[in-house]
Amino acid sequence: MQNWVCEGENVFDNGRRVVVTGLGAITPCGNTVQENWDNIKSGNSGIDLIKAFDTSEFSSRIGGEVKNFDPLDYIDRKEAKRMDRFVHFALAASQEAMISFEGKDIDGENIATIIGSGIGGIITFEKQHENLLSKGPGKISPFYIPMMISDMASGLVSIRYGLKGPNFCTVSACASGGNAIATSFMLIKNGYSDAALTGGTEGTISPMALGGFCSMKALSTRNDDPKTASRPFDVGRDGFVMSEGAGVVLLEELEHAKARGAEIFAELSGVGMSGDAYHMTSPVPGGAGAVHAMEMALRDAGLEPEEIDYINAHGTSTLYNDRAESEAIRSVFGERDSLHVSSTKSSTGHLLGAAAGIEFVVCVKALLEQTIPPTANLKDVDPECQVNHVTGRAAEKEMNHILSNSFGFGGHNVSLLLSKF
Repeated sequence: MQNWVCEGENVFDNGRRVVVTGLGAITPCGNTVQENWDNIKSGNSGIDLIKAFDTSEFSSRIGGEVKNFDPLDYIDRKEAKRMDRFVHFALAASQEAMISFEGKDIDGENIATIIGSGIGGIITFEKQHENLLSKGPGKISPFYIPMMISDMASGLVSIRYGLKGPNFCTVSACASGGNAIATSFMLIKNGYSDAALTGGTEGTISPMALGGFCSMKALSTRNDDPKTASRPFDVGRDGFVMSEGAGVVLLEELEHAKARGAEIFAELSGVGMSGDAYHMTSPVPGGAGAVHAMEMALRDAGLEPEEIDYINAHGTSTLYNDRAESEAIRSVFGERDSLHVSSTKSSTGHLLGAAAGIEFVVCVKALLEQTIPPTANLKDVDPECQVNHVTGRAAEKEMNHILSNSFGFGGHNVSLLLSKF
């Protein structure tokens, strides 16, 4: 069978360019893009002991909870009661991403809404299951189903702004937000949409979610020192830290953005998506799926490996993921000092389906400020994770192209390539 991607040739290019004109972020590190960036750039941690419920019987008692967040700052009380927490986050981040439209009429006919979520309304699911067991089926909320289903973030965001283009949710575990952004890029690139509000959202700090990941032994149990628990690539890492929040961005076709006088922050110049076809939870040894995704993004953008200045790694702080990704990076890019790597999950924890969205926002800020955020807590690099890590403090560097990686259970791989505009 002939390979549909010709080596050295960008078969996707049809002249339409996709740019970033809006950014929104809600994470454990802050409730605005700037607050997040300031903390992540400084290597500050948003991780702490979980306060939402009693964790005394759990092996991991830490997480990245969003702080000082009131959905009523974004939604009226009646609406908020009919939405799960993951939708609250999506609406808040979308409001920040859509700020350039504030006070203006929106022609939403050709604007897509694609917001990924790996788990959706699990908090609602748990609460309504408790109602079923304790009070019977007659006490299940009539809003249970629409509050729980993962597509409701994209649905309600599109309703809020009157966005009538393609509207759906991508569900691919921790690659969900990346798949949403990549799909939005392709829709704009191929003329199906002129713009897209896209990214990821997750609200999973709940007993069932925490318990499930604890049973898998996937989470850090560094309960005595939450701030240093997320330590990607470090020899002492013992699992990821589950977090909540949303990262949403506004993408536009270049001429569409220019026509409305939008501020352009960066260009999304290429995307790559692949599957491991290997295992339910573990990445394929050697990172072949990640290699495929990164190489596809490079081809899509028409760039050579030596042109990439920084990689925001998926870097979850788990044993096999960090090693497979490091090997994949070395396979594609070699071992060159000019390529820097860091994982900002060291500050935010792992936002699961929202991770790619917030990390995309971080990469845009890195390009704008020509600054690479560090991998916090990385003190002793695993010998099998040797790449050019940025540790300790942020590094100032002239950058033109940044790659952001996101991978998910089930073997989902996404690489997004951002370029200076």
